Amino acid sequence: MSEEVRTGSRVRLALSLLAAGALAWILIGQQSSLDAAEQQTIFMGGSPRRADSEAVNTSRLLFPAGVRSNWHTHTWGQLLMVEEGEGRHQVRGGPVVAKGPGEPWFTAAEVEHWHGAAPDEDALQLTIYEGSVEWLEPVQDEEYLVTPQR
Repeated sequence: MSEEVRTGSRVRLALSLLAAGALAWILIGQQSSLDAAEQQTIFMGGSPRRADSEAVNTSRLLFPAGVRSNWHTHTWGQLLMVEEGEGRHQVRGGPVVAKGPGEPWFTAAEVEHWHGAAPDEDALQLTIYEGSVEWLEPVQDEEYLVTPQR
């Protein structure tokens, strides 16, 4: 196995673990209405507490086939994961990348990027970010309609 393949596998594993942790964090935050007795039956070693989650934005966005965001940045960064369909994303200057269900990706703070659906398939995306979004210009067809990497 080449070093490039091993590195790619490690990156995919790290991103998957990061996404699973973020999703668990969201789900744990939704458990706040449980009383102490109920929490003792679902958590071992104590009960988690919500940590400053009011500033975290979460959304499930359904992008119909061919729809994509404008170029944009986030002050904190953004974690995305496709739940259904085929998504696409691109960091400015990089390749267009296709993502399927369960494949997460993280875009660091202040990095210009876009995301959306494949030209011929809807994409349901889960997005998690904190802070504000700066919206930039539209993604042109010449940028969007290229063969994506996997």
